[in-house]
Amino acid sequence: MPDRILKPWPFTPAPQLVADVGGTNTRVALADGGVLRQGSIRRFANAGQDSLGTILRAYLAQTATTDCAGLCVAVAGPVRDRIARMTNLPWVIAAPDLARMAGTDRVAVLNDLQAQGHALRALDPRHLRPLLKGRPAPETATQLVVGAGTGFNAAPVHHLPAGTFVAPSESGHVHLPQHGEQEQALARHLAQRHGIATVEEALCGRGLEALHHWVSGQAVPADRLTVAIAAGDPDARETGQLYARLLGRVLASLALTHLPHGGIYLIGSVARAMAPALVDLGMAEAFADMGRFAPMMGDFAVSVVEDDYAALLGCAAHLTALP
Repeated sequence: MPDRILKPWPFTPAPQLVADVGGTNTRVALADGGVLRQGSIRRFANAGQDSLGTILRAYLAQTATTDCAGLCVAVAGPVRDRIARMTNLPWVIAAPDLARMAGTDRVAVLNDLQAQGHALRALDPRHLRPLLKGRPAPETATQLVVGAGTGFNAAPVHHLPAGTFVAPSESGHVHLPQHGEQEQALARHLAQRHGIATVEEALCGRGLEALHHWVSGQAVPADRLTVAIAAGDPDARETGQLYARLLGRVLASLALTHLPHGGIYLIGSVARAMAPALVDLGMAEAFADMGRFAPMMGDFAVSVVEDDYAALLGCAAHLTALP
């Protein structure tokens, strides 16, 4: 009987290293060609760590990863010139430092909202909750990703011949819409507290708490409020209605600013927790209430992204598309 011929192991290229850096935790994973490697996602607490590099080195050691085909980091904070400065951590995350740590020149530092935008085309439809139907659009149509969580922001996603471009933005710090006496009174109240009534101060987590305190006089944490609103709690319904109307108006303004015929995608803890109740609470009516442009609002679909790892997926997709 002839000796059995042993076939060599198939060649496996070095994986991509991707990380999603939040204020409290950092998620890290490996990816191959833009696809997250099954079972590779790990979560690390940021407390007690002196830098992101410390976390990434620990992850590489735990997974016995010696070579990286590229590294992309999504950061919950502003990014400029490939450098991110965390707002609630003494970390400076710079692309050159990451390149030396990972041993690769293929490095990108993105705002977390930008990473979510790069993930849109790769999302599994099962991880999308439709809220409003839109009209069919070509694959190249602009999309819009809107984050409502610890903060509030929005960024347009443009699919160009050279690849996907997600424009940086600070849309949460524009003026809050004021439609009717209640919203005008709220804007005056927020302006007295903050100097200006901005979208973020009403629609992020602490904004939802501020709305409820203004409406009811009660101080309730945002996580309890979102649960109560989604459950139809009558004591929280007025707050939920006000939130849903304001969100609808803000989304409508953003839709007419960017014309996202490819859809509007809500992300973030508040948006996801409120999703089951938003339409019932009046978001759709407020979204459509745009005067002579009301018929146009039916062009734009609105969905909620329910994938916990979308930012990691977006980092992998961005790395794969880099020239």
